[in-house]
Amino acid sequence: MTAVQAAAVDIPTEDGTADAYLVHPGDGRPRPAVLFYQDAYGLRPHLRAMADRLAGAGYTVLVPNVFYRHGRAPVVDLPEFIDTAADPTIWERVGPIVQSLTPELAERDAGAYLRWLADSPLVADGPVALTGYCMGARLVLLVAGGYPDRVAAAAGFHGGRLATEGPDSPHLVAGHVTAELYFGHADQDPSMPAEQIELLEDTLTAAGVRHRCEVYPGARHGYTQADTSAYDREADERHWAALLDLLNRTF
Repeated sequence: MTAVQAAAVDIPTEDGTADAYLVHPGDGRPRPAVLFYQDAYGLRPHLRAMADRLAGAGYTVLVPNVFYRHGRAPVVDLPEFIDTAADPTIWERVGPIVQSLTPELAERDAGAYLRWLADSPLVADGPVALTGYCMGARLVLLVAGGYPDRVAAAAGFHGGRLATEGPDSPHLVAGHVTAELYFGHADQDPSMPAEQIELLEDTLTAAGVRHRCEVYPGARHGYTQADTSAYDREADERHWAALLDLLNRTF
């Protein structure tokens, strides 16, 4: 793994300033960019460690605090180990903040993040990749559809509600996507049941989107998050292999 350098950065948006974590290979040379979308628990040490690992593989990684309208990270005070079964109040505090980030706001913010990356001397010319976790997987799909000329590859892991009957379901952007997509679904995830997995797959196929959707046996929603009770080491390592394979093919 390459040595990395990290910094806290502020990104101007149409609605304020988003704080973010930026990490890149230590040589300071421009590298392909990965826009990394958080899960519901927000920008915290574990996500920074994930971004560090990705940067060590040769990428410039930006992890914005997508909840910046509610304050700088950490927006919600969480324990070092997150277990919602042991403390149901965690989701009571996080849930309303998650719901406040509408698809329209997320897409608008994505324009600011992508412009910031395009202007950074640490980022190589050309399109970027996206990766996202839990709610971040929904954002990844929306952004890939909203900015097809800027996104070359996008991956989502243990995402929920990716293909619903709702009018703003993320899968409805499939016709605009030009990136290659990968989704690693959690087998034990009530927010992404088999019928949604099938609808997502069928919609992407019908739209001619290059993609692969896989179900990780026995994995729960949140399987990549080592600071939560949902963590699954085997599924997490499978996620890293799939993500790096996608990025290596793209860049």
